[in-house]
Amino acid sequence: MPGMVCAPRSGNDGGMTVRVLDEQRASELRAAPLSYTPREGPEADAPPGYEYLNRSVNLARRDFNAAGRDLFSWRMHSRAGLQVEASDVPLHQDTVVLMRWGLGAISLRIPCRVVDVIDEERRRGFAYGTLHGHPEAGEERFLLEEIEDGRILFTITAYSRPSSPLAKLGGPISRAAQSFMTQRYLKALDRL
Repeated sequence: MPGMVCAPRSGNDGGMTVRVLDEQRASELRAAPLSYTPREGPEADAPPGYEYLNRSVNLARRDFNAAGRDLFSWRMHSRAGLQVEASDVPLHQDTVVLMRWGLGAISLRIPCRVVDVIDEERRRGFAYGTLHGHPEAGEERFLLEEIEDGRILFTITAYSRPSSPLAKLGGPISRAAQSFMTQRYLKALDRL
């Protein structure tokens, strides 16, 4: 089907696909500034005025390389219930993505740019930063680590604050929505 990329399959995933962003839209997102000021260093505290989130799970799956492929191909995001359009599959530095949550005209637009990629022997992951139009402003990092005993630790960290009028109005509901999606991500990568 034109405009679609089938992400590599590693299980019963319902035939998830990631749409390819059209070149004009991808160029617009690449040119857009981040909607926040990036912090120094991946382990730095959240900037003043931002909420910090840190969640980790040990995955039941044991194939570290397959988990990394699923993460880098946006399958986790798709499996978590987001519609995903990305400029590149697999992702790399400066890949742009437009995700949507919801249906049609009432869906939330979630534009982001990949700002960091970790691709090491026992650590794989990436971070994306929000672009204007995202309900939040900030950065989210997804990291897989292969532990000595074969376990795979999956950690999500984020710092963010409401950006859109709806998110600002939502207050605690916006925080609950972010926590809800984080839990979906943590579970989705294990179900692939």
